[in-house]
Amino acid sequence: MRALFVTHSFPRFDGDSAGSFILRLAVGLVDQGVEVRVVAPSAPGLDASAVIQGIPVTRFRYAPRTYETLAYRGTMADDVSRSITAKVALASLIIAETAAVRSQISAWKPDVVHAHWWFPSGVAAATACRLGGVPLVTTSHGTDLRLLQGRPRARPLARYVFRHSARVTCVSDWLARQAAPLCRTTPIVAPMPVAVSLFGPSTDRDINRIVFVGRLSAQKGIEAAIQALALMRRSIVLDVIGDGPDRPALVELAARLGLSDRILWRGQVRHTDIPALLARASALVAPFVDEGLGLVAAEAQLCETPPVGFASGGLTDVIENDVTGVLVASGDVAALAAAVEKIVADPERRERLGRAGRLAALARFSPSAVSQHYAQIYRDAMDSNAK
Repeated sequence: MRALFVTHSFPRFDGDSAGSFILRLAVGLVDQGVEVRVVAPSAPGLDASAVIQGIPVTRFRYAPRTYETLAYRGTMADDVSRSITAKVALASLIIAETAAVRSQISAWKPDVVHAHWWFPSGVAAATACRLGGVPLVTTSHGTDLRLLQGRPRARPLARYVFRHSARVTCVSDWLARQAAPLCRTTPIVAPMPVAVSLFGPSTDRDINRIVFVGRLSAQKGIEAAIQALALMRRSIVLDVIGDGPDRPALVELAARLGLSDRILWRGQVRHTDIPALLARASALVAPFVDEGLGLVAAEAQLCETPPVGFASGGLTDVIENDVTGVLVASGDVAALAAAVEKIVADPERRERLGRAGRLAALARFSPSAVSQHYAQIYRDAMDSNAK
């Protein structure tokens, strides 16, 4: 079986965090007898073709090199909303991506095309697959469905993609419920894999250290994490891994709250450096709001580091409250602070949650389990297309 991945985010080099879960799925599918190739946008410094962990990648050009900046940074929606030039580049990206997928369908003849995010890659893939007669599987990871909030004119375009997909998958049950009204078939809940060989427990744990991993934006809830830290009576240190547009304001907030010496701003780090930081902490603080899934919570579980977060979005798929982590009411900063302190103060409870979390993450998020599921989804999509 041949599967063509279409995505606007994929590792630019081995070890890059951009779209790393998509690479893990591709590698896992090889063990299921699925040959995978990837179509992704070009960017400055990238070759037209590459092989990453055995997966061939074709990077298509969509603008003069100076303007090929939409992909890989996680800021596409913001860039397009602010800039006419970015809007033009986005339109060009979709046209070029459609042509690149059609070229692969003609030359390589994949049995199925798998689009990651309905926009922009799903739009390009749906058009190319209709013309090429190839079944399409479209996966929503969360940010794409969030685009529909406050944008009613985008819903017909999303409906076009989902209703021309032989199968639609969503990485959490919460996302599947949102996508269902737009689909002709019931969305399948199928999360992305975690690098189980990379994330594991450590004996070098700092009981008074917690960690946040994510983009520094309102949706990731980093401000709530800082406010919770200010409420904690213990001298707990917070490692902040990630970067984003809100960082200057957050640093200022930390200073006003007297927390400058208790927060380490580590910035963007390589994905391979995150496991040690997770395994060192007593807890992951994950105050995400309407997160599509929250794979970092599963990564923390693999490190036997209990995640503590808001009961919001797809995070409820990852954390079983007081079994594999702790969930508190969304927006309740005081409860978040109390839950973290309770874990820090009770090593036995932390170890119990940690062990249960690791077992749960291994069962659900291992590359072998996830790739088996997707291989079957591809077969079902091919069967439905043949009828």
